[in-house]
Amino acid sequence: MYEYEEQLYNQGIKLIGGIDEVGRGPLIGPVVTACVILPKNYVLDGLTDSKKLSEKKREKFYEILMKDAISIGIGIVDEKEIDKVNIYQATKEAMAQAVDNMKIKPEHILVDAMPLELEIPTTSIIKGDAKSITIAAASVIAKVTRDRMLDELDKIYPMYDLKHNKGYPTKKHLEAISKYGITKYHRLSYGPVLKYKDKINEIDKISC
Repeated sequence: MYEYEEQLYNQGIKLIGGIDEVGRGPLIGPVVTACVILPKNYVLDGLTDSKKLSEKKREKFYEILMKDAISIGIGIVDEKEIDKVNIYQATKEAMAQAVDNMKIKPEHILVDAMPLELEIPTTSIIKGDAKSITIAAASVIAKVTRDRMLDELDKIYPMYDLKHNKGYPTKKHLEAISKYGITKYHRLSYGPVLKYKDKINEIDKISC
């Protein structure tokens, strides 16, 4: 988890940012990214790819990282922009936004898989959230941030069970779309949603 960071430290680079995203696959809501700079040789036992952690563990690590990190930036691109530019470009936008939102900017950025064109040098690492402590930290911050947003949506639209599926195309979510239609937060550019584009959830009809 420290190999890539050590290589950069040995080159005299002190501020290393890690970027990761959450929310490319869901049918609803934004894609969320985080960029995190950790103190040199930072240790947090058990920290790894957020997908491998329990919700309780992610929440615990989130609170610790928010206090310990040197700098954190969050990027959020909503479903309207995703539909407009596609999820790949939207994710890149969110990553650039996360860097822009940092009070202290990194000298070099480690990115999970996706190549980025930024003014700051970057290194793309396949499965980076399981190979880099810095990317793992960003993974946790992005995941908890998005999950909390979906928990709020779940309060408005309980029929989709977003609290438990976070908007991914689970059987229950797809059945709910078929029965209740879609919300204004669903991604119309995604196939399972597009075919119900004219079937609007009653909650949104009332609020309009």
